[in-house]
Parts: sequence; structure tokens; C-alpha cells
Amino acid sequence: MAYNDFSAEVAENFEQKCLCVLVLDISGSMYEIVDDSNTVETGKTVFIDGKTYDVVEGGISKLDNLNEGLKSFYHDIETDETTSQRLELSVITFNDVVNVIQEPSLISNCERPFLEADGDTALVDAVYEAISLVEARKKWYKETNQPYYRPWIILMTDGEPNSDQDIVALAERIKKDTTAKRYEFLPIGVDNANMAVLQSIQGRIPAMKLKGTKFSSFFKWLSASMGTVVTAEEGQAINLTSGGTDWMESFSI
Repeated sequence: MAYNDFSAEVAENFEQKCLCVLVLDISGSMYEIVDDSNTVETGKTVFIDGKTYDVVEGGISKLDNLNEGLKSFYHDIETDETTSQRLELSVITFNDVVNVIQEPSLISNCERPFLEADGDTALVDAVYEAISLVEARKKWYKETNQPYYRPWIILMTDGEPNSDQDIVALAERIKKDTTAKRYEFLPIGVDNANMAVLQSIQGRIPAMKLKGTKFSSFFKWLSASMGTVVTAEEGQAINLTSGGTDWMESFSI
């Protein structure tokens, strides 16, 4: 795991912060087409992430929808006066390797990523990286006298972990941490994701299934939910619902 050191960073404001870490699967299967209305067959096949796919030209992939959803999410946070000053966003991507492509920051300092896909699924390593980052950022909040809300780790994946990934140990860690309310963990499965795996690592919030075309709905919900979180009073129960979208069932925290 990388060592996250924020000691040289100076706080921009002293609003109560909420860290949201997006852990995003960019394995090769994210190029799978979910809207084939404008595709042209090439007659070629490719073996990616444990499956064989027909290669086509055109169409809309899961990755296209993810990039578009991220675009709307960044815009919604940026244009909300309160959330933009309180929400810190971090983005971690994973395929064969794990990369922190956005360190925790207010949206004004974030450059929206454009994601490309390749490789397999180092899911467990990516979640541990997110946990490490959350711990380091909370330490920095305390050192700089910034109040903070419970951080969120949001995992989105369309497959299942590589065979060398220890799901059992991760499940135990997440259960322990979320029971102690160190962070909230929300696992999202896209299309062909192994939901049994995601359910095994869920914390207080159940694993959710997302249709490949519903990324925009999810990120609209997420921006609205983060807005709710950062305006809540201390100890207030928060009900996070689907907000009229159909990508998930409602739940409370």
C-alpha cells in the first residue's frame, strides 16, 4: 500500500469536511457495449478479463457511461455552494494495478478524469488503498483542526477479483471498520459483477446492482446524497433514497 502523507498540505477552509473516495474498476471488460444501436461488426474477437468478446466499431460502452456519469457528478458538486466547500473527492482506479488518480481535494482543485480500460481486476488491493487513504486523511483533519463527517468509500466494479485477491480478509476488515463507524462502504455491481462477492464484503450498507446504462442516475443520486450528508446535524439519522431514479432501493444510515 502507498503511504499517504498530507502533512505539508494547508487547509483551504475550516468547513466540516466529508471525504468521498470513488474506487473505480477500469478492467478491460468495461469496454463491453451496452448500447449496440450504431455498431458495425468487425468479425474479430478478443479475450479480456476472463471472457471472449466480439469486437465492433461504434456503440456505447460501460466505460463511456461511466465517464459521462463522472462528468455530471463533478458538475453537480461544483455548482452546489455548500457541497463544493465541504466535500473532498478522491478517485482510485484499478485493473492489474491500483492508481490514486485524484488525491483528496475540494472539487475546485479536481480535474475530471477521462478513464480508459485495460487488464484484469485487482479489486481487493484497490479497496485497501482506499481504506489507507481514508485513515491518513482523517489524521490530517485532526492535525489541522478540521471537523469532518464520516468518510465514504464507493466501489464500482463489473467483474470479480483476480484469483490472488483475499476477499475473506477484506470482508473481515470492512465489517470491523464499518461497525466501528470509521467509514461507510458502498459496493456497486455493474452488469456482470459477481454480486455474491460484493455482498460478502458489504458493511452496514447492502451491495447494490447497477444496470450498465444507469451510471448517470447513480451519480445524480450520489451528488444529491453527498449534499444531504454535508448539511446534516451531528447525530442526525440520514435517509438516502433513490431520489426518483430506479437504479437502487432506498436505505438509511
